[in-house]
Amino acid sequence: MYERWLVENRKNYNGLGEKERRCKIFKENLKFIDEHNSLPNQTFEVGLTRFADLTNDEPKDFMKADRYLYKEGDILPDEIDWRAKGAVVPVKDQGNCGSCWAFSAVGAVEGINQIKTGELISLSDQELIDCDRGFVNAGCEGGVMNYAFEFIINNGGIESDQDYPYTATDLGVCNADKKNNTRVVKIDGYEYVAQNDEKSLKKAVAHQPVGVAIEASSQAFKLYKSGVFTGTCGIYLDHGVVVVGYGTSSGEDYWIIRNSWGLNWGENGYVKLQRNIDDSFGKCGVAMMPSYPTKSSFPSSFDFLSEI
Repeated sequence: MYERWLVENRKNYNGLGEKERRCKIFKENLKFIDEHNSLPNQTFEVGLTRFADLTNDEPKDFMKADRYLYKEGDILPDEIDWRAKGAVVPVKDQGNCGSCWAFSAVGAVEGINQIKTGELISLSDQELIDCDRGFVNAGCEGGVMNYAFEFIINNGGIESDQDYPYTATDLGVCNADKKNNTRVVKIDGYEYVAQNDEKSLKKAVAHQPVGVAIEASSQAFKLYKSGVFTGTCGIYLDHGVVVVGYGTSSGEDYWIIRNSWGLNWGENGYVKLQRNIDDSFGKCGVAMMPSYPTKSSFPSSFDFLSEI
């Protein structure tokens, strides 16, 4: 059962004795599951989710939202643009594939990697589409950014776009020919920004690009060309993007958001989304589900691998 669960959840332990330690935790959680589900009159069922090898304290490490929690007195820059700081690769185009979740996660990873190592590397969205399968993420049928971060962690990193290029197709299988184990960028973990709190989101974006989900299905948003978007949109989160900065124009605060609809949409692929509105969810729900990867300051292996 444990071995099957490892395969289904793409778990790969590198540390000496880590697999055995995780197996022990897995068995303890399995005992809890059996005891809970055997009790009469339970209103809910528990089972072997992707967290079944974690202790009760460990998910808190993944899910904490206090690193960039806004505190009264915090001094933040009035504006920031990670494009100008060299932490954003050129706008990509997801095409007719519902892979926005992959572009959002990858964009955030590209950003923190450049900030920590000084190397701006375009990473493989296609690897996530092909290889990050199951549970929630489903290639061109959609997915969620935090599970993409988990995949990159458990996978030991992510390929470059050069080694595993984008095809906008979903074959449902990991391409072994392209996936040649040259994982050029690693991350240590991921965290959430405090939900429904634009001040905390601002604090996070002041430190790094952040993956967010928004509602992008309104006619006004789909046809947006320029300016600060103040048009109609709701909070039905249906699209993953990256917040790469913020600023103010003619008294209107905005987020700088990198989309994945190519250069012909918006301002060369970007939208200035209204910021600091009365609704705590943020414009188009931008403050509802922000998350970002974490990374130590050490170089990626890209330059070394490129020379081999």
